[in-house]
Amino acid sequence: MKPIPTIILLTALLIFTSCGHGKKGFLHTQGRQIVDANGNNVILRGAGLGGWMLQEGYMLQSSGFADTQHEMKEHIVALAGHDAMEAFYDAWLNNYCTKADVDSMAAWGFNSIRLPMHYNLFTLPIEDESVAGRDTWLDRGFDMVDNLLDWCEANQMYLILDLHAAPGGQGKNASISDYNPQKPSLWESPENQRKTIALWRKLAKRYANEPWIGGYDLINEPNWDFENSGNQNGCNCEKNEALWALFEQMTKAIREVDRNHIIFLAGNCWGNNYKGLPDFTQWDNNIAISFHKYWNFNTQESIQWAIDMREKYNVPIWLGESGENSNTWFANAISLVESNNIGWAWWPYKKIESRTGRVTAPKTIGYQNLLNYWRGNAEIPSPEQAKQWLVEQAEMLKLENCSINYDVLDAMFRQAQGDKSAKPSKKHILPGKIFAVDYDFGANNFAWFDSDTANYRTSTQQNTRWNKGGKYRNDGVDIFSCNDEITKGYCVGATEAGEWLLYTIQTESDVDYLLNIRYKSDTLDSKIVIEVNGQISNEAHVLSANLEEQNWQTSSLGAVSFKKGSNKLKIKIAQGNFDINYFEFVSTQ
Repeated sequence: MKPIPTIILLTALLIFTSCGHGKKGFLHTQGRQIVDANGNNVILRGAGLGGWMLQEGYMLQSSGFADTQHEMKEHIVALAGHDAMEAFYDAWLNNYCTKADVDSMAAWGFNSIRLPMHYNLFTLPIEDESVAGRDTWLDRGFDMVDNLLDWCEANQMYLILDLHAAPGGQGKNASISDYNPQKPSLWESPENQRKTIALWRKLAKRYANEPWIGGYDLINEPNWDFENSGNQNGCNCEKNEALWALFEQMTKAIREVDRNHIIFLAGNCWGNNYKGLPDFTQWDNNIAISFHKYWNFNTQESIQWAIDMREKYNVPIWLGESGENSNTWFANAISLVESNNIGWAWWPYKKIESRTGRVTAPKTIGYQNLLNYWRGNAEIPSPEQAKQWLVEQAEMLKLENCSINYDVLDAMFRQAQGDKSAKPSKKHILPGKIFAVDYDFGANNFAWFDSDTANYRTSTQQNTRWNKGGKYRNDGVDIFSCNDEITKGYCVGATEAGEWLLYTIQTESDVDYLLNIRYKSDTLDSKIVIEVNGQISNEAHVLSANLEEQNWQTSSLGAVSFKKGSNKLKIKIAQGNFDINYFEFVSTQ
């Protein structure tokens, strides 16, 4: 018998390592922890790219007439034709996430990205396949993942693939999976299930040896009543057998080609019903549980059920999706889960005219015209005009055209790590104007105070708007559009007694200024108090009102004295019902 050449032995060893026991070179599970290649505990701090490969109606401001992506496409085709629809979505996919976006996410502090995928970028719907039971693979989706993975690798960020829209759709909450009730769902069609398994096997084979792939999130937020339990989203199901069976088949298919990457399992009822969950550790030893958390209290009790599963199965848990709330909620939720060694992925990264994301894309006048038409409030535009407006809106998705919500980032990273103190949101240069909306970054009762700070509707059954105007910042401070002649575009409004705002002001010497306030009052007894460095500068100042015209007006609040260095100016609402545009500091020299 001839000796086996060394090169063949080494090759065989490499194949065995990558296909059999290679997970040690990848992000993987180790008991209740997710660890890196060196066995170090990893807390995933992720950005969820919701709205890129799949747009829900609320992201496009089309809720009511087009809640799902396929409905939006139908509206565009009916108005402007198939080419216009393709041009819009092509530009959207090109512009939403680029290398500049990933570089920025890494710089802000994210170490991972969760990519919500729509299956139709990777393969055809079953009804469009020319031969039943076969899969036509599309380059667009795979190319997008390849590019994103390159950008992640350059920044040493993990990329977690999330099947957000499975073939047929996985839930009655149609918008999140582009479910069309006129066609068989994932759960009603064995062929859709077969295609879903085939897609995961294809992805796993393609990325089996990519160490910056962080894992596979098999199905996002299943919500289906498998048992006629009376809740269409599966929240009352006791067994969830169809879900667990499909997960087992998907795990088996993935492990035929990839034994390196973590597999994440999400329960029914939007990832929160795990009843009937079998001992999945018998399927594989590199599996974690993903749960989602929205709009509830940030208490230990709110996540204890997930921690109990971690203890029961001796596997990690991951907050695979959360967000869409206030900065206060963000900071407290992240602090809560990280203190329990749980990583997270925040939803969404970028949206049109939204303050809750990390990035806001502006809305064009043309796109607003389209929304008005679709809602029955405007004349029909020409197909050519509609196409132009759609492409112009997609152009606004480029990071260079967007605004970065630094107040959100401050809450998610600095405040969530325990530093809730006031920090300047910008450098205020005096003499001159300080716009009221440019108060300090920081937590409630540290940089500002407002009675409404977050939405806890799943705990309280009350839908609370923390920023009643919904503009500029994502704190509890109520900010509205401003129509004054001199304006930043926004003002603080809906003021109530007891609320306050803090501004950090640097001065090069001891200095006095006359302070004026630009405001609009709806009542005769609005009052304001000024405090500098903890000392009340004057008694409550009554702001007169012009109740007939309700115009903006200017009133003097007297003199204020600043010391050399850093100063804290607190604007306290003694009696509310007025709007504040800006404060003007006039030199007394």
